[in-house]
Amino acid sequence: MSTPPESHHPSSTSFPTGLVPTVGPATAPVPPTSPAVVALGGGHGLSASLSALRHLTDRLTAVVTVADDGGSSGRLRRELGGLPPGDLRMALSALCDDSEWGRTWRDVLQHRFTSEGSLHQHATGNLLIATLWELLGDEVAGLDWVGRLLGARGRVLPMAAVPLDIVADVLGLVPGAPEETTEVRGQVAVASTTGRVGAVRLLPPDPPVRPEVVEAVTTADWVVLGPGSWFTSVLPHLMVPGLAQALTRTSARTCVTLNLAVQPGETDGFSAEAHLEVLAAHAPGLRVDAVLADPVAVTDVGALRAVADSLGAQLLLRTMSVGDGTPRHDALRLAAAYRDVFAAGP
Repeated sequence: MSTPPESHHPSSTSFPTGLVPTVGPATAPVPPTSPAVVALGGGHGLSASLSALRHLTDRLTAVVTVADDGGSSGRLRRELGGLPPGDLRMALSALCDDSEWGRTWRDVLQHRFTSEGSLHQHATGNLLIATLWELLGDEVAGLDWVGRLLGARGRVLPMAAVPLDIVADVLGLVPGAPEETTEVRGQVAVASTTGRVGAVRLLPPDPPVRPEVVEAVTTADWVVLGPGSWFTSVLPHLMVPGLAQALTRTSARTCVTLNLAVQPGETDGFSAEAHLEVLAAHAPGLRVDAVLADPVAVTDVGALRAVADSLGAQLLLRTMSVGDGTPRHDALRLAAAYRDVFAAGP
């Protein structure tokens, strides 16, 4: 295996005396032209944006949802009472150093056990992160430690300081009453509902935000929101009061990245412009400067442009998919699209 890389976060003073790791990172110099970017989201959508943005800047911070209640993350959340680590693990993996060292540790983090016992389908990275949280007593320090191990090209932070539950008002679940609303609770249940999601909210309704998140947003040049599961990974960021306040006060410009396809259940029947309308309804104070969309996901360019214009945003249509008919982003195409967004200027 190659020697450990130098990575970029944080200084050794973030860790208790005696626990400073010997692998990475001494802070590497950052090109002065690289923008400071904060990417908000969770799951595969955030991994896609991070895989692209890492080609454009080292000054990259991922702010990740902490509402997952399914799979390995859900089990650890219920058993240990801490944040669900899965989406945080995926974000860290997307930022790994592009070397044998970084890719190997990425694969270790993403590995899932197959067994007949309690370890079945647990991700190694989830267990590692949970272990560091218990040892260090600080979630951000634990994530920074894993980032050092990966030689991560950026930093990963939790959206809130406590685990969250997503609650949705869903229409169409009551037979014969398509407009009757049913309350659905939990990220997995909301994401897989067969009804139509009308609105979402968080429990607790006023979760605390980490100061590192506020600082990252406040000092950013760009904030990237999406792609991802709209109601369960994207919109929740706008409902954490401290984070929402930072997003409305920052001088950073905001880019909304629309999905390549609707998500069955969660956004069935949604047009591209409907995603923007829902976003504006949940965060009326959010300034949007750019909307990035792939032409394959837009059925009415005029309607989408009209909604973008109403938000004061520039619409950029760019091919971002892998091109095989599946709704997956190509990292280099998405990076080129973000480069165009950042170059567009005020």
